[in-house]
Amino acid sequence: MTRIAGKKDQAERLRQLVANERNSPGFIRRNARVITVASGKGGVGKTNFTVNLGIAIAKTGLQVGIIDADLGLANIDIVLGLIPKYNLLHVLNGEKNLAEVVIMGPEGLQIIPGGSGVMELADASPWQVERFIRGFQELDENLDLLLIDTGAGINKHVLTFLKASEETIVITTPEPTAVTDAYGLIKMLALSDPNAEIFVVVNMADSLGEGEQVFERLNVACTRFLGISPNLLGVILRDNLVTQAVREQVPFIISHPHGKASRCVAEIAGKLSSIPVGDSSGGLRAMFKKVVSSMIGA
Repeated sequence: MTRIAGKKDQAERLRQLVANERNSPGFIRRNARVITVASGKGGVGKTNFTVNLGIAIAKTGLQVGIIDADLGLANIDIVLGLIPKYNLLHVLNGEKNLAEVVIMGPEGLQIIPGGSGVMELADASPWQVERFIRGFQELDENLDLLLIDTGAGINKHVLTFLKASEETIVITTPEPTAVTDAYGLIKMLALSDPNAEIFVVVNMADSLGEGEQVFERLNVACTRFLGISPNLLGVILRDNLVTQAVREQVPFIISHPHGKASRCVAEIAGKLSSIPVGDSSGGLRAMFKKVVSSMIGA
């Protein structure tokens, strides 16, 4: 009973924090665009795609960040060959500020190691939550785009981020199990938010035609059974240079910029950048407000 009451008090404190911040004279309304990247199953190249997409967009001159929100595997570190000393848990505990945990990657890409910091928000005190969210204010004002790399599969942690994000990219491959799991993920997202903006990327396709056919099958199922129609963001062709880049721990768009996969990701980056973003985006602060509210059952 005490725990439930405490969570209600925490939720009310969070609402008041956001309200006070928006009404303060120094409040700046520039918000980063937040996109969550997810997959129904592992092994579809989600993290590799996220990192290379972030670099491709950063190459255009935009300020891009990535939060590694996969609690099980720190795959972003592996793809980039980076070893973070700190993560968001250190921020939550007050040991470091947000700027001290950010790692700079290629083309100025800003990597924010998540660790277990995000999930610990559920049991954090009100002052910890306040400091944590305020820590994202400067980042929100300086970033144009934040990509959130979630864990693979459908679980409470992944759904928390999907519900909090206004845009989601679902990664699949032509494998039937991957397509089925992608549909399951889209279904869960659609049930929680029928108006969610959902994009699909088909990775490791042998041809553009195969990728488009995979999406069409997925789209037919979504339209018939869910009443929604996701958008095809792009197809990434199978490329042996990707495997080589992973072994070298260098993003393939850096090591092999003219490879098949690199050209596909660059095209996707251009398409994504050209999609207009509505004024309703609340940026990182609003996103984490939703994350915390979901965790504490507000």
